[in-house]
Amino acid sequence: MPGQSKNHVASNRFNPDADLPYSLRLVDFEVAMQDVYDLFFDINTLLINRGLHRLEEMLRPAAMSGLLSDLLTASLAKHSRGLTENKYPNGHPDLIVKGVYPHDSVQSGSEGVEIKSTRKRGGGVDTHGARDQWICVFVHAVDNVTEPAHDRSPMSFKEVYLAQVEVRDFRRNERGELGTRTATLHRAGLAKLREHWIYRAG
Repeated sequence: MPGQSKNHVASNRFNPDADLPYSLRLVDFEVAMQDVYDLFFDINTLLINRGLHRLEEMLRPAAMSGLLSDLLTASLAKHSRGLTENKYPNGHPDLIVKGVYPHDSVQSGSEGVEIKSTRKRGGGVDTHGARDQWICVFVHAVDNVTEPAHDRSPMSFKEVYLAQVEVRDFRRNERGELGTRTATLHRAGLAKLREHWIYRAG
């Protein structure tokens, strides 16, 4: 089918020296990313067959990042040995250690990994608050410029980072009266995150 291709994770782009917490393995990330690629291929095949735009072209960037974070969280929970999804609505972190919290549900826990996705190279992403945590950031790219549109490349993951950060690694972002205050890793915090890279597509 013109313009519709399935992406594949580059196995040789993972960091063999990555220090992973909670018994996570590089293969957990590889399979989770491939799960997302496969799902997007299946959905986009249906959309294109109906003369519609690809999913990544229909979603706003923030919605796309949220969707990817949810999909990656679910897949990592399925494949990892020690982590599961946090069942508390909008609870933190997204992935928690199995059996640590009652019913695997906690509003604000310390044992687990928060999952984020962004288009920003280097992993800079807004969070709902500065806190001590393990944070994993997936950097994705969307081709919205190639013409004709059916020749566009599928969504792809370019970078993955996983690091343990602290409150002091963040800067707080002031917002207007109607905005929600967020926090972002400052320059030194981002440097810490980037030191602990898991995947770089090049």
